[in-house]
Amino acid sequence: MSVDEAGAYTGAFADAAVAFTPNAPVAVVTADCAPIVLVADNGSSVAAVHAGWRGLLLGVVDATVALMRARDAEGISAALGPCIHAECYEFGERDLAPIVDALGDDVRGVTSAGSPALDLPAAVRASLGDNDVKLVHEEAACTACGGAHWSHRARGDTQRQATVAWLV
Repeated sequence: MSVDEAGAYTGAFADAAVAFTPNAPVAVVTADCAPIVLVADNGSSVAAVHAGWRGLLLGVVDATVALMRARDAEGISAALGPCIHAECYEFGERDLAPIVDALGDDVRGVTSAGSPALDLPAAVRASLGDNDVKLVHEEAACTACGGAHWSHRARGDTQRQATVAWLV
């Protein structure tokens, strides 16, 4: 979703929103999925991205970066917020295989119980790398561990974290 003025698309649902004008905040809400903020190094745009396994597989990062670059973004940096980590994210091999095929073997993880898992932060890093985006910050917190963040998978929480970004 492309946001060209403050208040545009208020309350709309999307896996990504890109602002091209100052003081037009964009936001995503997450529980276990990965919130990503993308910033054009030349200040032309900022994006908030909701990246779960399905979105990564369908190219949510690819599409967002392409939109930013189509509107003159020069160099893009990223920050990855808290999300579920491999030790808590059991994943069936049948569902994991297409993600591994798309993003590489580094996304394959193991839970703390020894079951196959998706390493969501590794999947985000792979997708960012595939798009020549520099990861400048990665939050180490797992949303499922410790209780400091909402987690639908671990506790069935219905609340969500919000990640908000804007140009000034």
